[in-house]
Amino acid sequence: MLMPRRQVLRIVAGAAAFPIASRITRAEDQTTPPSASPRPLAERLAAYAADLRYEGLDDATIESVKVHLIDSVGCGLAAFHDEPVRICRDVALANGGRGRATVIGTTRQTSPDLAAFANGAAFRYLDLNDAYVGRITGHPSDDIAACIAVAEAEHASVAELITAIVLAYEVNCRLIDAFDVSMSARGWDVPMLSLPAVALATGKLMKLPSNKLSQAVSVALNDHISMGQTRAQGLSDWKGIADAEASRNAIFGATLARAGLTGPAPIFEGRWGFFNLVTGPAEVDTSRFGGRGVPFLIHQCGLKSYAAHITAQTTVPAAVALAKDIGNLDRIVAIEIGTTRRGKQIAGSDADKWAPETKETADHSLPYIAARAMLDGDIGNDSYTPDKLHDPRVLALMHKITVNEDPDFATLTVNVPPTRLTATLDNGQKVVHLVDSMPGFPGHPVSRADVKRKFRSNIGGRWPRQQTDAILQSLWALNQTHDLSALLKKLALPA
Repeated sequence: MLMPRRQVLRIVAGAAAFPIASRITRAEDQTTPPSASPRPLAERLAAYAADLRYEGLDDATIESVKVHLIDSVGCGLAAFHDEPVRICRDVALANGGRGRATVIGTTRQTSPDLAAFANGAAFRYLDLNDAYVGRITGHPSDDIAACIAVAEAEHASVAELITAIVLAYEVNCRLIDAFDVSMSARGWDVPMLSLPAVALATGKLMKLPSNKLSQAVSVALNDHISMGQTRAQGLSDWKGIADAEASRNAIFGATLARAGLTGPAPIFEGRWGFFNLVTGPAEVDTSRFGGRGVPFLIHQCGLKSYAAHITAQTTVPAAVALAKDIGNLDRIVAIEIGTTRRGKQIAGSDADKWAPETKETADHSLPYIAARAMLDGDIGNDSYTPDKLHDPRVLALMHKITVNEDPDFATLTVNVPPTRLTATLDNGQKVVHLVDSMPGFPGHPVSRADVKRKFRSNIGGRWPRQQTDAILQSLWALNQTHDLSALLKKLALPA
């Protein structure tokens, strides 16, 4: 687990407000509106995908791909034995037909779309994989599983795999920035943005020309729009599976496009297309996408320290510090969690968040995460077991917690959503902690040592230390690998 090396913490007596310590604004947020293009967006995305080359990637971008791939694989192996992950794996292996893509953690293969589904479910299940923070948040590492599966099935080079991952991240993140709150306000879920990203990335691995790449986007996007109910009220197993399903559908769309099938067009701008029905109007200027001197957005994606919703990444260290300063938690009369509007909407508005019955609801509950962190001094992969969800101490503490949108956060663009915790004690004193930056996110990059430490924490005792070290060495040498299947088979867990 990555642990914060730098936190912004405040303790005050009384209710006086104080300024936020740091504001980090991405360069692209300062750009002028793009000029209109007469070409449909699907065609412009396809042209960008077709033109992207491994030779255009700098060393830092290749290193970022390795960091995010290692992090995602570690998250997937940590979740390997969890029941929803096992279900997805068993279904994928039972129904895969001719196997050409490895289900990670095993030596068995299935079809590339089902391998992407099983592996993507594992990567995402613990909610510990990376995040891109715009006005909404996405998890572009969900797309890595699809790129790996299709690269193996197509016997693509590792250079082509790395390029496809950069492409998937770039398209996914740029679309998050373009559609931001308009999409979520209409009740749609962010995994739908993986549909064009994965269709383009895997279509490129299939060596589709630009015209077929645009058809892959249309086929994938038209019939697979995901609803926001996935992340509302009491959450189900599907919370961690939705993006894996998007990848499965996108690969199938690319496969159909390769065979010559056409899709509805223009899929974005059409009368009943994506803009009119799902997001509202949006400008997406592909000329400003990464490459040719423009930084790729994979560098703006952060690695999580805790198995929890993105807004809770700062809640955990704030809660731990608050508990340490107060000492006797029985002195607490009330706690207010100040978060972003999105944080309140997703993790602090439904009544279920104060009485979580599932892991999925609990890791998207700011009251639970704050209370659990105050009692345990941490949040880990085992913080959501049934006995911990029903712990009388955590339930009692949660009943003292309210969640509100902090007005100071409304216009803020930071590297990770901030949290302000305000505890009122039995003598009227108020103790306040603010955390608004985290290691692993832009502005606080992690080292290889940090990535290795989190990977080993996720692997636990599944392999001997020497074997884990050897696997890490192989993964860091990804760009020098000539046999992707052999590398993936090294990741097989003991029976």
